[in-house]
Amino acid sequence: MYVIKFGTDGWRGIIADEFTVENVKRVAQGTAAYVKANFANNLTVVLGHDCRFAGELFAETTAKVLCANGIKVIMAKGFVSTPMISLGAVKHGAALGVIITASHNPPAYNGFKLKAHYGGPSSPAVIDAVENAIPETFSLPLKSIDTLVSEGMVTYADLETMYVNEVESKFDLKLIKESKFEFAYDAMYGAGQNVMRRVFPEITMLHCDYNPGFDGQAPEPIHKNLTEFSELIRISEEIDCGLVTDGDADRIGLYNGKGEFVDSHHIILLLVHYLHKYKGMDGKVITTFSATSKITKLAEAYGLPIEITKIGFKYICEKMVTENVLVGGEESGGIAIKGFIPERDGIWIGLTIWEFMAKTGKTLDELIQEVYDVVGSFAMGRIDLHITEEIKQTVLANCKAGKYTQFGNYKIEKTEDLDGYKFHLGNGEWVMIRASGTEPVLRVYSESSTNDKATAILEATKAVLLA
Repeated sequence: MYVIKFGTDGWRGIIADEFTVENVKRVAQGTAAYVKANFANNLTVVLGHDCRFAGELFAETTAKVLCANGIKVIMAKGFVSTPMISLGAVKHGAALGVIITASHNPPAYNGFKLKAHYGGPSSPAVIDAVENAIPETFSLPLKSIDTLVSEGMVTYADLETMYVNEVESKFDLKLIKESKFEFAYDAMYGAGQNVMRRVFPEITMLHCDYNPGFDGQAPEPIHKNLTEFSELIRISEEIDCGLVTDGDADRIGLYNGKGEFVDSHHIILLLVHYLHKYKGMDGKVITTFSATSKITKLAEAYGLPIEITKIGFKYICEKMVTENVLVGGEESGGIAIKGFIPERDGIWIGLTIWEFMAKTGKTLDELIQEVYDVVGSFAMGRIDLHITEEIKQTVLANCKAGKYTQFGNYKIEKTEDLDGYKFHLGNGEWVMIRASGTEPVLRVYSESSTNDKATAILEATKAVLLA
């Protein structure tokens, strides 16, 4: 029996290997058991899939299993983004939202994400409950989707239009469109493409086609995956800002007018700066263990409370549901802000930045300089080491045992292990090592004053880890 485990953001597996129809049935049954045990008076689930291969098959399989357990399903027609499912769960008053997606993983993967009734990732306690309810086998008789529709157990909803209406009600789109700035968007062949076509049909767009294999590229919005978009912006000499979203459109990437990547650390800082300094909004700033220390510095400068959590947006979401949170964001591009659902949303965050530019008439670089004027300039680095499981476990064991005292010429002054291992190197520099929860990968992060210095720290660390 294949043991199904949820990572930091859902269960993921290789299609036709771990991620099969039979295993999806098992996960759906575990989900149904949780809903029946905790929402007996609200047996309704909002369900959808993104652009990945066989998304419709796996979504319909999930619907059949839920309905076999007496749970009604409100299903999206066609592909949708993860934020659409989260918003749909709120708007339809559902017990849960489910989306079939592997987010930013390579094309061979698909996945199963659980969204809570409040419109964000389900809590770790809920994930544990679903995991524990997953049976070894599944044997209930299932009806066809057509039959379930005719019986009223499955109904279809236009979650895309629902989301577009929300965008149009919350943003000054006219101001953005009539500003002096030119914008561009790269969907990475993901689920954000239709929304951006509807909202900004006139802007430059890339990879906004239906391509379930993502042209062989993992739809993760990091620079190495976005060189075509970067070059498009660079040579155009007219585009002022480029927005990128990942496969299920809950993560963001951003480019300035020179085609240079603007990472999530800078985006989080820009959001805190805009929402507090310009819009007068207050609340706690929450970020994860791998984010820049400059976020703490900015929050303290503005008198805002700051909290650092484990990596995984679900930890941020837990706080957003119960506390007054202004901005919650993580290094990987998942960011949420006050005034919307407690969910990562690449499009929502991108439009917030575009609105900031339009209202001030300032370029992205000029706005970043405003932040630097408060906290100082900095640069972040990250590499993913694709290694064997044996090497990964050896490195983690060495970290736990305190065997690393320096990486090249960088001596370790202090170590933190909230989630992974962060080695402080002095002068505000650090390097962090953390194993991926969904892939055979070690992620290595660094912070320094310049890109060259951050890269040098990564290379020195890599040499020691793989020696």
